[in-house]
Amino acid sequence: MVRAVWNGAVIAESDRSVVVDGNCYFPPDSVRMDHLVASDTHTTCFWKGQANYCSVRVGDKVDRDAAWYYPSPSPPASHIAGYIAFWHGVSIEPCLGASDASLLEEVDPITAV
Repeated sequence: MVRAVWNGAVIAESDRSVVVDGNCYFPPDSVRMDHLVASDTHTTCFWKGQANYCSVRVGDKVDRDAAWYYPSPSPPASHIAGYIAFWHGVSIEPCLGASDASLLEEVDPITAV
């Protein structure tokens, strides 16, 4: 199990996260959506498609555009549709112990589909 933590709060926690391109993507039902605020920011990945961003909010502190997801990814990335990833200081941590570090191993998008 892994979790995303920022400013002392657990933002997401799951044993079903997927690592793609070095980023840990959490299933939407494992994310505390009350900590996310929609953003107008969008970027495009050449193989995953268009990403939508959210800011992470804990109390009165905001980490702008620290989360992103692909609502309609390309076919090779379809397994992360709606899954949410974090950066900008949000730490991704194993929850159980060093033996569970395999949960953070990269998934090959071609063979994972």
